[in-house]
Amino acid sequence: MEIISLLEKIEDIVEEASKLPMSSKVLIDKHEVLEIITEMRIKLPDEIKQASWIKEERQRILSETQTEASNIINDAMHRQELLIDEHELAKLAEQHAREIEEKARRTAFEVKKETIEYCDKLFSKTQDGLESMLKQLMENREELNKM
Repeated sequence: MEIISLLEKIEDIVEEASKLPMSSKVLIDKHEVLEIITEMRIKLPDEIKQASWIKEERQRILSETQTEASNIINDAMHRQELLIDEHELAKLAEQHAREIEEKARRTAFEVKKETIEYCDKLFSKTQDGLESMLKQLMENREELNKM
């Protein structure tokens, strides 16, 4: 900042000035010091504006950074919730699939059992029918042989 540089110039002038004997007072060039003060007055508004702008810019950047950080955190939390929901859905889907598979096994077993019973009854009826026919055939042959 130029103001600090100008203040350092004034400080140098005071430090390098001739000292009055028996006091802490010094002799300085009035014109030189007033010239520096005038230059400071001219530059001070610009320096203040620049400092204000820097302060506002810093605040804006901090605000944007906080907003962005907040958005990132919110997004991360939302994604975490989605992943948890997806995990729960996957667990429910797996459980449902196991239930369907078990029901299909039971149904297949029942269908197989009923099919075997039906076939056995059908074979039994067929056997009874064939035995009856065989008996009838034998009786018919015997009658035929008796004639």
